[in-house]
Amino acid sequence: MANIWLRVALALYGVGLLYILVALTRTKSALNNLALHGAYLGMIFHFVAIAETVNQSGELSLASLSVAASILGFLIMVVFLMVSMIYQTTSPGIVVFPVVFLLTFVAASGQKPLVLASASARQGWLIAHISLIFSGYAALVLSFSASLVYLIQENMLKRKRGTGLLSRLPALQVTDEIGFRSLLIGFPLTTAGLAIGLMLAQAGFGHIDFQDPKILLSLLTWGVYLILVYSRWSAGWRGRRAAYLGAGVFAMAVVAWAANYYSAVHRLARP
Repeated sequence: MANIWLRVALALYGVGLLYILVALTRTKSALNNLALHGAYLGMIFHFVAIAETVNQSGELSLASLSVAASILGFLIMVVFLMVSMIYQTTSPGIVVFPVVFLLTFVAASGQKPLVLASASARQGWLIAHISLIFSGYAALVLSFSASLVYLIQENMLKRKRGTGLLSRLPALQVTDEIGFRSLLIGFPLTTAGLAIGLMLAQAGFGHIDFQDPKILLSLLTWGVYLILVYSRWSAGWRGRRAAYLGAGVFAMAVVAWAANYYSAVHRLARP
């Protein structure tokens, strides 16, 4: 049943992809409402699928690639919904909806699940580590989405193009604030998740291998993340510079995620 609900959510997220077409054209608002409500309804079915997974297995095995993709996609939608309610804008959905659809597609693809190779993978601290990291990723995706929308919007204003789309986007200052506040939410979550991860590595292996690609890239990403937050908080960076740096942090986070497949520390699962 969990997979059925997940596929229903995937179909509804597919309706949510219509939002992109709406945002880039002058389609009537009725289609816009249909797309957005479809995506939000998909989030509800997505939650049902996750709850059913936990109910069937008795635990949440985040070491499974399909479940990890499902959780990350759901968290991104939750953060997106919160931002849309606060700022009354759905403009980051231009990036959020495709990302969530892709993650949910991976989760619903029927890929053979991974089996935990270590009892430590069931420890509460590891679940806390992964949950915090995933929540930080969700906030980072939203920040990247806002940065991308900012750059597109600024470019259109300079070229005096896309007046129809511009009328449906918030002011540049609002878009910039969404990106900044998403960073402020994501950074402490990522920091706490990384700290717990280092603690687990020390406890499990007796030392922290800073040459491990996952640990090295995660620390580098955190360092650039810190620079971005500091530059925006203290140096007052706004606009294009902050948007480019935010996109860079997101790219590094993607690379750090991919390093899971080359890391000795993170080989907690086997086919």
